[in-house]
Amino acid sequence: MKVFLFSGQGSQAPGMGVELAEHSEKAVEVFAAASKALGFDLLKICREGTAEELAATEVAQPAIMATSLAAFACLEEAGVKPDAVAGHSLGEYAAMVASGMLSMEEGFALIKARAAAMGKCAALNGGSMAAIMGSDEETVAKVCEETEGYVVPVNYNSPAQTVIAGEKEAVSAACAKFAEMGKRAIPLAVAAAFHSKLMQPAADEFLEEAKKFSFKEPQVDFYSNLSGEKLTDFSDMPERLARHIVSPVLFTKELAAMSAAGADTFIECGPGKVLTGLVKKTLKGVNACNVENVKTLEKAAG
Repeated sequence: MKVFLFSGQGSQAPGMGVELAEHSEKAVEVFAAASKALGFDLLKICREGTAEELAATEVAQPAIMATSLAAFACLEEAGVKPDAVAGHSLGEYAAMVASGMLSMEEGFALIKARAAAMGKCAALNGGSMAAIMGSDEETVAKVCEETEGYVVPVNYNSPAQTVIAGEKEAVSAACAKFAEMGKRAIPLAVAAAFHSKLMQPAADEFLEEAKKFSFKEPQVDFYSNLSGEKLTDFSDMPERLARHIVSPVLFTKELAAMSAAGADTFIECGPGKVLTGLVKKTLKGVNACNVENVKTLEKAAG
């Protein structure tokens, strides 16, 4: 069973997607659809933008999604197709397009609305995130509880990696405690405390926008961050996506569910190879690779 994984926010990098667009007309079409929905030239920003410019939520989200879907289009062109899809946080939107739940145009219109709501909320509420390495979920939860201010676990990425989010001071204080315990705490290149209650205004605003879209049943199995399992009921997608903004990402559970269903090959579509690394750390005896440029595309399609 082959699973396509789609990258999340924080994976953005200058130049992402450019080589794929130079390689494939299908990839160019993805960026054209994104630019049309956004009202600006996304490929130009990916080519010329600085790391700081690409980190802005309103740019990062559609840019990562476009790079991910460009990789997906190139794989499809090479005859490589998934049996199941999953995304990490933002990546769920690329997964929805790849699975046929939304058209390309709908996907970018929806992510534009999501990024706008989250960007506005980030400017008001701020917050930060950090990845805690080498500590189990229970210890991370305990340290967060004992830290003054608001900080909570929000991304369960692997048995030894959990991301925390919350008020900047509280996240910094929690990171200091982990450092004292001999654990690494890595600040993430994001503009807010995603998947925490600080994003509730964004979730409320986005729900009204999401209700304007109709979601089809996917053509392949679709795994959800919210439940960590295969999604079977698609009747409440707007509410589910709004809840997703303020709820933890259960990625470790998701990988276990896919593995139990027979998944043995994972291909990450999008910038970087964070998810590929998480698969290798979490599951034994599986193949995992990423596609972000021509070299990695040829290897995956090989």
